Amino acid sequence: MNAETANAVNKVAQVNLFFWIMKICATTLGETAGDLLSMTLNVGYGVSSIVLLGLFVVSLATQLMSRSYHPALYWTVILTTSTAGTTMSDFMDRTLGLGYATGTLILITILTLILLGWRISEKSLSVSRIVTKRAELFYWVAILASNTLGTALGDYLADDSGLGFFGGAALIGSLIGCVALAYYTTRIDRVTLFWIAFVLTRPFGATFGDLLTKPLEKGGLDFGTIGSSLVLATILVVLVIVTRPRVTPAGRSR
Repeated sequence: MNAETANAVNKVAQVNLFFWIMKICATTLGETAGDLLSMTLNVGYGVSSIVLLGLFVVSLATQLMSRSYHPALYWTVILTTSTAGTTMSDFMDRTLGLGYATGTLILITILTLILLGWRISEKSLSVSRIVTKRAELFYWVAILASNTLGTALGDYLADDSGLGFFGGAALIGSLIGCVALAYYTTRIDRVTLFWIAFVLTRPFGATFGDLLTKPLEKGGLDFGTIGSSLVLATILVVLVIVTRPRVTPAGRSR
């Protein structure tokens, strides 16, 4: 398959600085929006998980049926994995009583098995050139698992580790900085660094989301789930518009 053909069927976002800013924004929004449904609206973790998983399935089906990269659709699927991951993690850790540490270990195992299956099946874990439906499905399932894992890990750091919301966000932010430094200064496999960073941005979003929404007496900034969600959604929409591929008169993206 030549480069032109590969680019024509590749339906995932280019990984650059804007990608990571939008990823953090989307995962933080997923935390606040998931909490809005399950806690603020008092729907509960179980029902919220069913509703949000349904939205994920619908958005994923639309993504799989599309024939080209559509930024709004791509980031909608990212957002649905984040919101569903938030409530699924809370359902496991709180409703089922597994606890954050146990839930985190279970989800690490699940994500590892998904990535292993993807590697065996596709002979690659590349996130820049996904040109088969099977690879695309593995990609999105891995993202759903990583976002669910990130919620559990973020909650563990914020609630059980003693670091608090700000301390948890600072720790994860530092680890993300270390991954970025390794990208520019070492020869560590880029795909490996991508998935480490991808997993870490979810707990960063989870802890940062808690920092925004939780009351002052619990160490948060008390912006509330509705206000925080609206601000984050606005930022994400603006970035989707700004970074969308430009189409030349010949009809080719650039």
